[in-house]
Amino acid sequence: MKCSAIVIAGLFVASAMGASAQEINDAQIASIVVTANQVDIDAGQLAKARSTDAQVKKFAELMITDHTGVNKSATALVTKLKVTPADNATSQSLKSGGDANLKTLKGLKGAAFDKAYIDHEVGYHQAVLDAVDKTLIPGAKNEELKALLVKVRPAFVAHLEHAKHLQSSLK
Repeated sequence: MKCSAIVIAGLFVASAMGASAQEINDAQIASIVVTANQVDIDAGQLAKARSTDAQVKKFAELMITDHTGVNKSATALVTKLKVTPADNATSQSLKSGGDANLKTLKGLKGAAFDKAYIDHEVGYHQAVLDAVDKTLIPGAKNEELKALLVKVRPAFVAHLEHAKHLQSSLK
């Protein structure tokens, strides 16, 4: 599964990198942000229901809470700015990658599920951070949107470190 997580993360980064910061617009960024968070919420909900490890369940709950909060903030901001999120290749890739991850995870149980979920979370959070740093923040034209991305970035870093810690404890 670790290979699958890296492939999905790689697809996300490749898609985000395919649109340079100059080519991406705020409506596309809004769609990417909302989709990226929803993908992690969906995986967290599955992990919360299926995990057999208390620490993995706790991490899944954190993902649901934190990413729901980011989506609420992003939705409130785009509503205020009257920006309609625009579906794009990156948001579509995220959605399909998230769906594929859920399908894979649904076929696993016990420790295999926990390991696959956490391996994916490590790759996914790294890919999201790379896209935030290299494409989304530099590409945001609206200062409030850029500020939101900068504000939530440390949480994604913390999620990545937490996932890496769990990953090492599950081996």
